Amino acid sequence: MNQKTPLSEYLVLSRGQWDAGAPREEIQDAIDRFYAWYERLLGEGRIGAGQRLTREGKVVSRQAITDGPFAEGKEVVGGYWFILANSLEEAARITSENPCLAYGLACEVRPVDPARGSAFALTNETPT
Repeated sequence: MNQKTPLSEYLVLSRGQWDAGAPREEIQDAIDRFYAWYERLLGEGRIGAGQRLTREGKVVSRQAITDGPFAEGKEVVGGYWFILANSLEEAARITSENPCLAYGLACEVRPVDPARGSAFALTNETPT
């Protein structure tokens, strides 16, 4: 019996802003090609649902709930989706085909950790 290894899930964060000097028609063409790319990958079962994010939001901490986000333009998260791949390298390769990258956007690809959080484990939240 030949069992397929299940694909792992990778979060992709779309960051940045469009190139200021790029014509809107070219940016729109890249957006249209993005949606064609996205729909193709969705049909192949290689990408999971994602969404664009609105401009407003709140930052919630133990101190307060404040208006936000306050990131610099290059750090703005504009949307997210999930890539299904065999490795981080494969997820990054698939993400590199995003047509919007040519117009100033960048993507951060991160493996999704299916384990529950633990105060005793080394994670992103663990102080160094």
